[in-house]
Amino acid sequence: MKLNQDNIPKMGFGTYDRKGEAGISAILVALETGYRHLDTAQDYGTEKEVGQAVQRSGLDRDDVFLTTKIANGSLGKGALIPSLRESLDNLQIDQLDLTLIHWPSPNNAIALPVYIEQLAEAHAMGLTRMVGVSNFTIALLKEAQTILGDLPIANNQFELNPLMQNKNLASYCKNTGISVTCYLPIARGILGDVPAIAEIAARHDATPEQVALAFEFAKGYIAIPTSSKAERICSNFLATKLTLSEQDISAIETVDRGQRVIDPEWGPDWD
Repeated sequence: MKLNQDNIPKMGFGTYDRKGEAGISAILVALETGYRHLDTAQDYGTEKEVGQAVQRSGLDRDDVFLTTKIANGSLGKGALIPSLRESLDNLQIDQLDLTLIHWPSPNNAIALPVYIEQLAEAHAMGLTRMVGVSNFTIALLKEAQTILGDLPIANNQFELNPLMQNKNLASYCKNTGISVTCYLPIARGILGDVPAIAEIAARHDATPEQVALAFEFAKGYIAIPTSSKAERICSNFLATKLTLSEQDISAIETVDRGQRVIDPEWGPDWD
């Protein structure tokens, strides 16, 4: 199947902190439950666990969509492709489905063209089927797309959940054909304290987390929740079966607080 941003599995499993044998077990539960998209990163230190879990699962390589993200320390001239080859070795695969720049270079210490051009080179070499970015603002997306030319930015991964809806950035991505992946999609489990979400969850006999994920899927986004607990992994996956009404979606849109959690001092000037 030819992969593009329209067929990235909407329900992904994040692998941050899924380390060691316990991490492999959690990833295996996700795969057994039906997740077919695993998200990792060089900085997570979980690429080996992801690779081992996929091997143990017995699933064919083509059945699992794999994303990794390039660390800040691998953005310099000549560094990205060797780091990506190491990621491929860790994952025990020949090609990533999607490779993202994890963060724009802190304080622009490395000029954007230096690492975006290497990302394009990695694609040309067949190391990754698609390329994208993470934590990129509208201005950075425009600059990166100019550098990439005809090679599309397939995805932008950034913090998005009912309390941090990032509407301007999400709208820009949607209007320019860039798929959106939501990290922290269930806002670290605090959504039950939001009355509108709690009410919708009760009415649908669902969890607040399922409501958040269903909202994101209704918007056309990809989401990558994670957990170490089998019951939570399975519960989150049930969001794929939950259909919210237009009234539900409108109600959730009103709870946006712009409540950003991931905000390093060296991060970009957010939209």
